[in-house]
Amino acid sequence: MQRAIDLGRQARFWAAPNPAVGCVLARDGEVIGSGYTQPVGQAHAEVMALQSAVNAQQSTAYVTLEPCSHQGHTGPCAQALIEAGVTRVVVAIEDPNPSVSGQGIALLRAAGIAVEVGVLADQAEQHLAGFLHRMRRGWGQVTLKVAASLDGRVAMATGESQWITCEASRQDVQRLRAESDLIVTGIGTVLADDCQLTLRPDQSSLSSEESERALRSPPHRMVLDSQGRTPVDARVLKGAPTTVITAPGIEMAVSITQHQLPVDQGGRIVLDEWVHYLGTRSFNSILIEAGPQLSGALIEGGWVDRLVVYQAPCLLGDTGRPMAGFAIDTLAESPKFQLEEVTRFGTDLRIMATPMAAPELPSA
Repeated sequence: MQRAIDLGRQARFWAAPNPAVGCVLARDGEVIGSGYTQPVGQAHAEVMALQSAVNAQQSTAYVTLEPCSHQGHTGPCAQALIEAGVTRVVVAIEDPNPSVSGQGIALLRAAGIAVEVGVLADQAEQHLAGFLHRMRRGWGQVTLKVAASLDGRVAMATGESQWITCEASRQDVQRLRAESDLIVTGIGTVLADDCQLTLRPDQSSLSSEESERALRSPPHRMVLDSQGRTPVDARVLKGAPTTVITAPGIEMAVSITQHQLPVDQGGRIVLDEWVHYLGTRSFNSILIEAGPQLSGALIEGGWVDRLVVYQAPCLLGDTGRPMAGFAIDTLAESPKFQLEEVTRFGTDLRIMATPMAAPELPSA
């Protein structure tokens, strides 16, 4: 199963909106076939593994997600395993997709195939987090990426921020982008930096094969711009598709792809409406690269599933711009995170953290 999980990671650059699944076929203690999800409309992991095995009779299939049982762009994978003569299937996670949701496992068992569920489920959950979130709650995994100094500043008071972090960190950011289906920023960042938010394989740590897969399906880009201030010649509008989110009644140039959403009393996009809109677009992995205002609103509203901070060994002083723009009065109000991983990249640290669950209040 570990090999299947590793294989699934190879699909994360192009699988969306499908899950990035890996599959390994084994017989008599030897691997006879393997595969991972191809771009949408093409073969799923199980079919790729069967094709590489040629003869899968009397074999065991290790799959990171329950084989599908319905006809979509491709045929049902559970049926393909049955017809290939597979006698045992080991599944990491049952698929929460309502179109599957245990039906693939039931189909396999009805055909006399032994099925085991839950092997390395925690690891598979992490790898498939974006898809699983979208199926379970309606929108994908939201990752907030921040480049900051030791004192938690993301830019000088003037807005200068290039570059706080080292080259190794910036290369890793390119990998983070390649693994995402959508990159989001706010209008403040667009006006200040004229950012592109594109993939730059020549400046990344991706292998040539990974770069090729990533460039076949580059992430969509999105700008939260309630008043429609994005310039028509902004670099973020060039290259990969970009959607600008504005308030109702705002009309932009016909060359700009625009979507209107409600705003709050302060004129800001209502984030609840926005994340549900993301669900309708079937984005599994959403990467936020924004300034303090949008970052702070997302943290304060509880919309961040994962925080990735690249921290550089420098100080920007008390006039520097903060990591997240929100105000609290007491420590008890402070959003709490749990450290998941701390890795060194060149001179910097990459800190990955997830929100801690709020403590349960005592019953009355």
